[in-house]
Amino acid sequence: MWLLIFLVWLVIWAGGTYWYLFGKPSPFTLESVRPPGPREFDQKNRDKVIKQGFTQDKVPQNLDVIVVGSGIGGLTAGATLAKAGKRVLVLEQHDQAGGCCHTYVEKGFEFDVGLHYIGQLHENSLLRIAFDQISEGQLEFQQLEQHFDTIRIGLGDEMREYTMVSGKTEMKTHLMKQFPDDTEAIEAYFKLMKVVAKKTHYLATLKLIPQWISLFLLKSGIANFFSPVFRYSGTGATQFVNTLTSNKDLHIMFSYLFYGVAPKDSSILINALLNHHYKRGAYYPKGGSSEIAFHIIRTIQKYGGNCLVRAPVSQILVNEKGAAYGVKVRKGQEEVEVHAPVVVSNCGVFTTFQKLLPPEVQVQDGIQERLNMMKHGRGSFLVFSGFDGTAEELDLVSTNFWLFKNNNMDKSMDDFFSLNKEEAPDNIPMMFITMPSSKDPEANIRHPGKSCMTILTMVKYEWFEDWKDTTVRKRGDEYYDYKMRFAKNLFDWACTLFPKIRDKLVFQDVATPLTNMHYLGAQRGAMYSAEHNLDRFHAEAVARNRCNTPVKNLYLSGQDVFSCGIAGALHGGLLCSSAVLDHIVYIDLLLLKKKLKRRKARELAQPAKKKLQ
Repeated sequence: MWLLIFLVWLVIWAGGTYWYLFGKPSPFTLESVRPPGPREFDQKNRDKVIKQGFTQDKVPQNLDVIVVGSGIGGLTAGATLAKAGKRVLVLEQHDQAGGCCHTYVEKGFEFDVGLHYIGQLHENSLLRIAFDQISEGQLEFQQLEQHFDTIRIGLGDEMREYTMVSGKTEMKTHLMKQFPDDTEAIEAYFKLMKVVAKKTHYLATLKLIPQWISLFLLKSGIANFFSPVFRYSGTGATQFVNTLTSNKDLHIMFSYLFYGVAPKDSSILINALLNHHYKRGAYYPKGGSSEIAFHIIRTIQKYGGNCLVRAPVSQILVNEKGAAYGVKVRKGQEEVEVHAPVVVSNCGVFTTFQKLLPPEVQVQDGIQERLNMMKHGRGSFLVFSGFDGTAEELDLVSTNFWLFKNNNMDKSMDDFFSLNKEEAPDNIPMMFITMPSSKDPEANIRHPGKSCMTILTMVKYEWFEDWKDTTVRKRGDEYYDYKMRFAKNLFDWACTLFPKIRDKLVFQDVATPLTNMHYLGAQRGAMYSAEHNLDRFHAEAVARNRCNTPVKNLYLSGQDVFSCGIAGALHGGLLCSSAVLDHIVYIDLLLLKKKLKRRKARELAQPAKKKLQ
C-alpha cells in the first residue's frame, strides 16, 4: 500500500516538474528571427519608436504588464513577455528610451552613455540568441579588434602597459607572455574563470526555484557539494588573488574592469566573470547602442504593446490586499492612472521601494528586509569629447584604455573616496577611455569627419550633493567650475595617450551623478545601480534577492536582480520574465541553442558530403 502511494506521488511529482519546465509554450522560436533589414538612418523615423511621447490614447487597451523603465533589463522583460502573449506597456521618464543603451547627439557628435562594448556575442552563444530573440534578428554587432583592452599602470617613467586580447586560448597565452614569472597564478585564475563561467547558472537557479528550497540547499551544504561557485561568490577578489601571486600589476589585470567597488570588497566570481565575458571577443552594436532599444521596442509593438517616453511614474498602485495593479504617471500638472495586473520595475531596488511604493507599503518588514540587503552604488562621472577629425587622423582606435596611477587598487580607491570635496578633483586614481566612433563601422556615415571619446571614472555622490536641489543645465557657475576641474584632469590624462586630440577638441560635455539622476533615473548617480559588494553576492543573499517582491504582482528587473552591465541587466530581464510567467525561459533558450548547433553542424557537413560524392 505504501509503495503504491509512493509511486503515485512520484508520478505526480515527475509529471508536475515536467509540466513546469516544458509544459508551457515558449516565447522564443527560430522562426521569429529574420534577416536584418536596412539600417534606419532617418532620425524622424527613429524618433517615432524611441521618442514616442506619453498620451493616454497611445496606451494599448487591455494591458497585461506595465514595465517602469526602458533600460535593457526592462526592454528584455517587456519583449519576452510580449512574445509570450502579454500586452506590454513600457514607460520611460526620459525623452528617449533605452536607459544606459541610449545615445545622444550634440553639435553633430553622437555619444554612447553606458554601453561601451559587450562580450559573449559569438555565434550561437546564449547571450547572442537572447538578443536575436528580443530583437527578432534585427540587431547586428561589429566584432572589435582582438586586442580589445589596454591597461596602463603608473605615471611617467614608472608607467607599465599591458594588453588584453580575446581568444579561447589566446587570452591566457598572451597574459602569460606579459607575466612570465606568474604562469602558475594565471593558470589557476583561468581555471577559476572556466568554473564560474560554466556554473554561474547554478546561482541564477537559486532565484528561480522556491526560496525555501534554495535556502535548504545552501544551509545544509548540499549546494557546495555540487559546485564551488556558491563558495566563490562569497569570496573576496583580493583575498583570492593574494593566494595566487604577490604581483600587484597582475592583481590589477584580474580586477581592472572596475565598477565602483574595491577588489577587497568585491566577489571574485563577478571579477572572473567580467574577464571571461570578453574571452570569445568584444563587440559593439552596428549603428550605435541606441539600435538596441530601437529594435526591441519594435518587437514589443509587433505584439500589441508600446513604449512611451516623457512618462515619469510617480507611484506604483497597491490595493487593500497588498497587490500592485498599475501606476500613476505624471502628465503636466496631473497624474494619470494606468492599470495592469502585473507591474515590472526596472528602476532599481531603492527607487522602487523607497520612492514608488505608497508610504504605508514602504515601511513593511518585507520591504525593509530587501532594502537592507543592498547598499547604494558609487556615482559615475563621464566626460564626452567631440573632435574635428577622423579616427585615422587623430590616431583613435577601437581598443579601450584603463588607466591606474598605481597598482594598489584597494588603497587607491579607499584613499580617493575618503577625500573631501575640494581634494577629490585633483586626485583621481583611475579612469576608463572608450571611443565609440572608432568602434561603429557606420559612425562615419552618420557623422562624417568627426570623432568622439567618452571618459569614465567613479566618484562620491556626496561631492555633488550641494547642488541636488538645482535643475539640469541651471546649476550655476560654482557647479560648472567644480565639475570641470574633474573633467580637465581626466582630459589632460587622456591627452598623454592621444596628444593630437587636444588641438582638435570642439565640443565637451560632462555628466556628474546629478546628471545621471536626471537623465537615467539612477539613484545617487549610480549607473551600475546598487553596489556590487561582497555581501550582495554571498550565496544566501543571491537566493533572497529575487525578482519577486513582498508586493504581490510587483517584480524587479535589471542590474539589481543579479549583476551589472548590459549583459547583467539583460539576464535580469530574463529572470524577471521567468518569474512573471512562472516558466523558466532559459530552458527555451537552451533548447534553441541545441537546435542552432545541430543546424550549424549540418551546414558544415554538407561541403564534406559533396566532396565524397
